[in-house]
Amino acid sequence: MQLELSGKTAIVTGASRGIGLATVRALRAEGVQVVGAARKPTPELEETGAIAVPVDLGTRAGAQFLIDEAVRAFGGADLLVNNLGGGDLLTLAGFADLDDDAWADAFEINLFATVRVTRAALPWLVRDGGAVVNVSSIGAWRPEGPPLAYNVAKAALKAFGRGLATELGPSGVRVVTVSPGPTRTSMWEGDSGLGAQLAAAVGAPQEAIVAGAPEQVGMVTGRLAEPAEVADLISYLLSPRAASITGSDHLIDGGAIRG
Repeated sequence: MQLELSGKTAIVTGASRGIGLATVRALRAEGVQVVGAARKPTPELEETGAIAVPVDLGTRAGAQFLIDEAVRAFGGADLLVNNLGGGDLLTLAGFADLDDDAWADAFEINLFATVRVTRAALPWLVRDGGAVVNVSSIGAWRPEGPPLAYNVAKAALKAFGRGLATELGPSGVRVVTVSPGPTRTSMWEGDSGLGAQLAAAVGAPQEAIVAGAPEQVGMVTGRLAEPAEVADLISYLLSPRAASITGSDHLIDGGAIRG
C-alpha cells in the first residue's frame, strides 16, 4: 500500500533506538524527510539519513530548540511522532516508595515533553493540516501494579491525545494514540530496563523473563511485538490513508487487552 507520505516532513522524538528508530526508518522508506530527536543520537539514527538533533526534551527550552531545527532544515513539519518515553526510568517500587521526584520524572518525560513539543510544532502542523501520533502503552489501559507512575503518566498521555484531537480537528490536524504491549526494545532487553529489574527481583535469567513476558501479560500471539510492527502502524496512522482516524487509541499488544 502506498501511504502517500512522500515529500512530507516528520519529527520523531526518542528516535535513537527501539520504536523511535524503527519509525524513522519506516518513514524514510516512504520518502519522508525526518528530524529525529534524541538525547544522544546513535550511529543507527544517523545512518537513516534523518537530521539527528541532540536535545533534552525534559527541559522547557528543548522543545522549542527541536522545532527550530526542523524549521531550519525543512521549513517546518507536517507530521509529529511523540515517542519519547521514560522506559529507562522504570522502577518496580510500590506506591509507598515513590516520592515526589519519581512522580515528577515520570510525568516530565511521558507527558510534559509531549505537551511542549506539540505546542511548539502547532503552527506548522495547522499550516497544511498535519497529523500527530503519541506513543503510549498498554499500561494506560492496565495501570495496576508497577511501574505505577509510568502507567499513570501514560494514561494521562492517552487522555491528552483524545482531548487535543477534539480541539484541533476543526484545524485539520489529527491526533492519534498508539499503545504497544511488550515490544522487543531496551525496556525488556536492556541492562537496566524492566526486564532486567524483574529478573533481579525473582532471581531468574533475564532471557527467561523476556521469553515468558508474552504469556504473563496475556499476549495470545505468544511473542513480543517487534519495533518495526509498531512503526508500520504509526506510519499508516500518519498517512492520508487514515484521514478519518483521530482521537482514538490503537492497541498493538498481541491481544493482551480484551474487552
